[in-house]
Amino acid sequence: MSAAPSPQSPERPQASERPESPESPSTAPSPTLLRKVALSSLLGTVIEYYDFLLYGTMAALVFGPLFFPDSNPTVGTIAAFGTLAAGYVARPVGGAVFGHFGDRLGRKTMLILTMVLMGAASFLIGVLPTYETIGIAAPVLLVLLRVVQGVAIGGEWGGATLMVVEHADPRRRGLWNGVMQMGSPIGFLLSTVAVTVTALLPQEQFMAWGWRIPFLFSALLLGIGLYVRISISESPLFQQALAAQKEREATGPSRIPLAQVLRRPRALVLACAVGIGPFAVTGMISIFILTYATGIGYTTSEVMNGLIAASCMGLVTIPLFSALSDRVGRRTVVMSGAMGIVLLAFPMFALIDTRSPALLILGLLLGQLLQSAMYAPLGPLLSEMFGTEVRYTGASMGYQLAALIGSGFTPLIASSLLSASGGMRSAPLSGLVIGCGIVTALAVWRIAETRGRDLAEEDSAPLKGAPARAAQKGADE
Repeated sequence: MSAAPSPQSPERPQASERPESPESPSTAPSPTLLRKVALSSLLGTVIEYYDFLLYGTMAALVFGPLFFPDSNPTVGTIAAFGTLAAGYVARPVGGAVFGHFGDRLGRKTMLILTMVLMGAASFLIGVLPTYETIGIAAPVLLVLLRVVQGVAIGGEWGGATLMVVEHADPRRRGLWNGVMQMGSPIGFLLSTVAVTVTALLPQEQFMAWGWRIPFLFSALLLGIGLYVRISISESPLFQQALAAQKEREATGPSRIPLAQVLRRPRALVLACAVGIGPFAVTGMISIFILTYATGIGYTTSEVMNGLIAASCMGLVTIPLFSALSDRVGRRTVVMSGAMGIVLLAFPMFALIDTRSPALLILGLLLGQLLQSAMYAPLGPLLSEMFGTEVRYTGASMGYQLAALIGSGFTPLIASSLLSASGGMRSAPLSGLVIGCGIVTALAVWRIAETRGRDLAEEDSAPLKGAPARAAQKGADE
């Protein structure tokens, strides 16, 4: 079901009757340019997620004893995941700040800045002294650097997504955005491989210096990413919107993108809610699973093997589901994943609880499949929900608030649930994931289909079901 349509204004032409938009197929950028933009966004997303997710893995493995040694093991794990949550708290701040300047100054400049911030913060974590060396300053600096990471990734996703969708043919936005979205599993795969390799060191050496190597490696990735990103062109839709914006400002006060988004908050609330399910699954099967699975008897290497397998599946399922949303609609794909996780959360954890490495991998693959269905269409869906002049701000804020609620607090809440239950029991974890899946399903039910929407429009698609369907009709024809 879609949201109930509101009356369409008589002066608004149907999509098929409108003049050809700047993003129509006949005026679309050359395939070479589009591939270059997609590659730039992919590399940037790989680097950002490598650094950001690497922290999550290390929080589960080493940050507790190295930076919170006065705590008991359980409290130390919760404290380490608390610093993980700090990065997620900072993500909406980054979305708002970089979204504002991205909507006012341009997508490209903000993307270069976010990449530099992330790379620098990760490198500094790699050389950060531990609690044993500098005392309380160590965890304080760790949290500060994690906040910088959160601010950087808060601005990265929105800009990278918009550079792709605003360059792409409207009939292929999902396909091209799927290329960019592969940066998340590739980044996680790289971080997992880096941790797996360094964890082969003797435990004493790994805890002493081996854990630093993956963070220092981010400096090399940063150099490669900047080389590609500097050479891309600005979004054509933004350039047109900037010209119109300057004309308006010549006769009146300038508009603040965040204020415009908050003035009609329903789109932002729905954009946030639809992302909670996929991010909760990510927090559970990509970050917290290390703590849970090793706690019930798996070795670290067995869990890492499962995570690598899940990341490899994501490399296939994310672009496939994203491209599928071009054909059957964003809502259909996301809803299928949300209902799937609601129905299969208990079976997923039942596989993990068998303590069989093979069934652990099967459970993680099932979780990754359902997560990909919910996550893959988010880029085009959230981008199509906002007008060009506020798109960076609106899409970034919705996505990052979902990341904060879904992933940022999931490991912390899960640790607390296990501690309160007095043992490693998966039933509370299944219930937590199911609840987040229901939130996503309800949000999708309230969003009108956005596939094929003309991005030059300034209305919020979810508030006007009829225009969204009219745009879809024009795209199909």
